[in-house]
Amino acid sequence: MTDNINGMKRTHYLDELRASDIGKTVVLMGWVLRRRDHGGVIFIDLKDIKGLTQVVFNPEHNSESHGKARQLRSEFVIAVKGIVRSRPDESQNSNLATGEIEVFVDELRILNRSKPLPFVIDEDDNIEVSENLRLKYRYLDLRRESMQKKLVMRSNVARSVREFLYENDFLEIETPFLTKSTPEGARDYLVPSRVTPGKFYALPQSPQLFKQLLMVSGYDRYFQIVKCFRDEDLRADRQPEFTQIDMELSFVEPDEIMEIMDKMMAKIFKETLDIELTLPLKRLPYDEAMEKYGLDAPDLRIPLELVDVSDIFAESGFKVFSSAVSKGGIVKALKLDGGSDKLSRKDIDDLTDFVKIYGAKGLAWIKINPDGWQSPIVKFFNDDEKERLQGRLRLNPGDIIFFGADTKRVVNEAIWRLRAHIGKKLGMLDDDAFSFVWITDFPLMEYNEDEKRFDCVHHPFTAPNDEDIPLLEDKDKLVYSKSYDLCLNGSEIGGGSIRIHSKELQNKIFKMLNIDEESAREKFGFLLDALEFGAPPHGGIAFGLDRLIMLLCGAESIRDVIAFPKTQKATCLLTDAPDKVGTKQLNELSIKLNVIE
Repeated sequence: MTDNINGMKRTHYLDELRASDIGKTVVLMGWVLRRRDHGGVIFIDLKDIKGLTQVVFNPEHNSESHGKARQLRSEFVIAVKGIVRSRPDESQNSNLATGEIEVFVDELRILNRSKPLPFVIDEDDNIEVSENLRLKYRYLDLRRESMQKKLVMRSNVARSVREFLYENDFLEIETPFLTKSTPEGARDYLVPSRVTPGKFYALPQSPQLFKQLLMVSGYDRYFQIVKCFRDEDLRADRQPEFTQIDMELSFVEPDEIMEIMDKMMAKIFKETLDIELTLPLKRLPYDEAMEKYGLDAPDLRIPLELVDVSDIFAESGFKVFSSAVSKGGIVKALKLDGGSDKLSRKDIDDLTDFVKIYGAKGLAWIKINPDGWQSPIVKFFNDDEKERLQGRLRLNPGDIIFFGADTKRVVNEAIWRLRAHIGKKLGMLDDDAFSFVWITDFPLMEYNEDEKRFDCVHHPFTAPNDEDIPLLEDKDKLVYSKSYDLCLNGSEIGGGSIRIHSKELQNKIFKMLNIDEESAREKFGFLLDALEFGAPPHGGIAFGLDRLIMLLCGAESIRDVIAFPKTQKATCLLTDAPDKVGTKQLNELSIKLNVIE
């Protein structure tokens, strides 16, 4: 049997009482975290979303409430009324906000009881719980202090974002969830229409087209914190439904957008982690990022860079290197200062197996010993090659060099993975450090030799650099775009671009992408029409809120910062979604299933 509140009104949250409250009569409500019975006196750690307070049931103080307290177990919901007292000196807890006081209980009401738990919620017990069990009982998992801190931080970040954008003249405007299917890189989630049988809405992968239309409508600065949907294979930092901080601005160039976003990040970090960011945030052109790090989202906490040495070995007697260059590939080196003392021969063999996962055929290496170079490949190098390598890499005794030689794609993929792996293995990553970098000046498109067509690097609405427009249809000329990504600790957290605001240029880009006029009209006709009615120059950016919170919290998966996430198979273990629907609903939607049970 449980009690009603019956007019009992909570006076304090469970992180609020201090020594200055001693002697006050208070009413507290929350969940039982721990129950301890010390020689007849019962101590309860009472918790809520704010914190924890120790309450005491002493038979000498109040025998009735003490007798009732014997029923209490973990996660019972209770209300207590009592007097704030000072804890004895020897039992004060300096690690707890309320550690100087405790509440002697005069009245106890059990508001609800709890069944035995499927897993331990008290994280002090250090018991590992499987993620599937946590997701099945997510409402219990979310009671854990670590989870509550993550979602509180998520709320605080969203508040900081909204405050900043309101202060900078952005308007919060919602865009539709039921919209038209458009080709944006991933599969759409489709929603059948009952009133127009055989036709479907699509859930938006992003509000891209609508936010451009808002600029055409003259709203100047728009934002929303919005759900987006993509039917794609999942991983630790992907979900089928995710949240973007989405915005668009008129009459801007990339520098202005990046400057505003720098300030927004500074506000977020100051208000949530009390960290002062140094502005402006670092910027790095795409070509330089690929040259030095092998990818467009480098983790700059790792003090290692890749060096292209293709020219040194173009005519080398070591055919693995010279052959790669002659076929249009590259040779890159990664130097590890003092690596001889840090990596054993077994470690090097393990690293060779590691890079093979990413397409490399092997891993060449050289140890720079005080008495000479040690490696199976050194005998193939002539003195000039060794001298040039020495000068370019600034080699010192104790260093190790690793080499990748293959196509540009394979080398960059394998060696940046190696760089990240070594950085983590050797403790170069400071988990409490935050390293931002803007990657700018992306190529507009990449030419797909296999399919003899162009592919967008960002999306088909990205504007090319003005001076590159005459080069657009020349597959031998590299055209750059007005685009930018913000990366944090090796993860892209946001990306955007200046958009195309001319119908003629947009049609030209569609043509390069093999989107014919009829298809363009079918998919994007409403946007093309809008561009003919005074569309201003405009651009924007979208940040992945889930990924940003994951990095701020030091979580390993975005599932840990989303209240009710899906598994890696896009299922909800809590609600058993997706689920079957009845024949009546399917008939109403004019849908016939072609599924073999």
